[in-house]
Amino acid sequence: MTLPILVTGGTGTLGRRLVPRLQKAGCDVRVLTRGSRADEGGVQFLTGDLATGEGIEQAVDEVATIVHCAGSSKGDEDKTRNLVRAASRGGTPHLVYISVVGADRIPIASAVDRTMFGYFGSKLASEQVVAGSGLPWTTLRATQFHDLILMVARALAKLPVVPVPGGSRFQPVDTDEVAARLVELTLGEPAGLVADLAGPHVYSAADLIRGYLRATHRRRPILPVWLPGRAARAVRAGATLAPEHAAGKRTWEEFLAAGAPAALGR
Repeated sequence: MTLPILVTGGTGTLGRRLVPRLQKAGCDVRVLTRGSRADEGGVQFLTGDLATGEGIEQAVDEVATIVHCAGSSKGDEDKTRNLVRAASRGGTPHLVYISVVGADRIPIASAVDRTMFGYFGSKLASEQVVAGSGLPWTTLRATQFHDLILMVARALAKLPVVPVPGGSRFQPVDTDEVAARLVELTLGEPAGLVADLAGPHVYSAADLIRGYLRATHRRRPILPVWLPGRAARAVRAGATLAPEHAAGKRTWEEFLAAGAPAALGR
């Protein structure tokens, strides 16, 4: 009998794309959720809290692989440690972790850095927990998802003048393409830190916003804002980019063109 795969963050932006792909590949899938939820579409939903560790041991019991997609703006290191602790008690499942390009290249040296870019430091700390867990592991770093860029663009476009981080560039990747790569890694052997996954093009922050404004038929003046701190300097220097790993195919423009008006926030 094939052992199940547990997905944390299975109801999130990435998890919603990953779970059906795993099912299509013939996997028995469990999803960890903080709130109680009935099983659906052949997926077993298990209640557990990564922050407290409550319910985690039951969720990881007799699983072959754990795909750790759950993430937030803070506390990820401790949540990952709780997951690893529970998984280690139940055996040696393959732990697959999704991180972010630049996690190891963006210095978090001040309160300003932590406020604006603490997510990267949290991801790096979680990577280190995974690598030091004693479990077989695989970590994939991806650039920013199109969905994340859309969320930011939608919020900023509500302002009369749109502020953008001056000099910053991004290389967004399609969430479906990240999910497809995670399926490959989940079904494969543990590989440690694998090659980054980035989108096909590098854009300035202003160009990403302009693309969104064009797609939603809006006009807004754009105001470049020079962000302070070492982390912001690293971003301007390209720390979040991976041009040598531009394996993603779908561009920002194609993503916007495929979006329904409601989804784009028109």
